[in-house]
Amino acid sequence: MAKFRIVGISFDHMHMGDLLRLVNEHPDAEIAAIFDADLAKMQGAIENFAILEDRIFTDFDACMAAGPYDMAILCCATADHANYTERLAPHGVHVFVEKPFAASVTDARRMMKAMAGTDKQMAINWPLRWVESHVTAKRLIDEGMIGSLREVHFYDGNRGPLYHLADKVEVTPEEVERQKPDSWWYKKASGGGSLLDYLGYGATLGTWYMNGEAPLEVTCTVDETLGIEVDQHSITVCRYARGLSKMETRWGTFTDPWMIQPQPTCGFVFVGTDGTISSPDYADHVTVQTRAKPERHDIPADPLPAGARNAIEYVLGCIERGEKVAGPLDPELCLTAQRIVDTAARSAAEKRTLELIA
Repeated sequence: MAKFRIVGISFDHMHMGDLLRLVNEHPDAEIAAIFDADLAKMQGAIENFAILEDRIFTDFDACMAAGPYDMAILCCATADHANYTERLAPHGVHVFVEKPFAASVTDARRMMKAMAGTDKQMAINWPLRWVESHVTAKRLIDEGMIGSLREVHFYDGNRGPLYHLADKVEVTPEEVERQKPDSWWYKKASGGGSLLDYLGYGATLGTWYMNGEAPLEVTCTVDETLGIEVDQHSITVCRYARGLSKMETRWGTFTDPWMIQPQPTCGFVFVGTDGTISSPDYADHVTVQTRAKPERHDIPADPLPAGARNAIEYVLGCIERGEKVAGPLDPELCLTAQRIVDTAARSAAEKRTLELIA
C-alpha cells in the first residue's frame, strides 16, 4: 500500500492532470480518488492513469467518505478555493492548492483559518518555483552576487488559458473561441483574468526574492476589451522602501514560453546595487552582470535537488519529515503576495495609486 493516499478535487484547472502525473510517478504515493461534478472533465485523467471506477466520484461528500486520504490536491476555479478548503479541513487532510492562492485576501484568510484548526498543512503551488533558472537566481541573490536587491521585473503569461490542456496538449484557436463564453477563466465572478492568473506568480516569487518585504504602494492598469469581461493584460508597479518593481501579466503572448520564448521574454529580471540577473522561464542558465564583470555572461542553472524537483515530491517530503513548507508555498508569504494582487485589482478599478491593503 502506498504511503500517501492522494485525492484530486475539481478539474477546473488544467494543471490537475500534470499534478496527478507527478503523484502517479511518485514511488510512495497513489491516486486514491478523484472528484469533479462533471465526469467528462476527469476522463483524460481516468484514461491516462487507469483510475479504477470505485475511485471516481461526481459527489464531493461521497468522495470524502471513501477516504481516508493524506492530501487533497485542489484545482477548482479560484473563486471556489476558500469554500473547498473549508469543506476539506474537517476531513483531516493536508491541502495542496494549485495557484493562485485565492480570489481575495478575505478568502485567503478564510483558508488559513480553516487549516489553523487542524494539525495539517496547506501549501500553495506556483509552478515557476520549480524552474531551475529562477531557483538559481534566488541562490545568487542570497549569496550577494548582485549586492542588495533593488528591483524585481516580471513579465509572464501565455497565448491564453484555453490554448492548452494537461501536459500542455495544444487546443486549436477555433476550439478556444468556442470555449470562451462558458469558461470560468473569462468570468469575473469565478476569479478569471490574466491579473489573477499570473500576477500572483510575480508577487509571490517577488516577495520570496525580497525575503518577505511588502511594498508600500501599488499602481495597476489593465486592458479593456469589448466583449471580454476580464483583463487579458495588466501592468502593476510596486513601490518598496528600496525602489520600484514592475509586474506585467499577459494572455496573448505571441508564443507560449514553454515552447518558444516570445518577445518580450517571459521571466524575471533583477537589479541590485552591484549587478543584474536575467532569468527567463524554462532557461538552462541565468545571465548576469556584476561590477567585477559588467559584460553579460551566462551561469548554468543548478539542477533541482532530489526531494525538491517538483511540488508533489517536495510537499510530501515535508509532510513525511514533519517540516513546514517554505518559500513560495508558505501561506504566510503567499498572503503578502495576495495583498499585492488585491491592491492591484482595486487600483486598476479605481484608476489610482493605493497603499498596500492590510
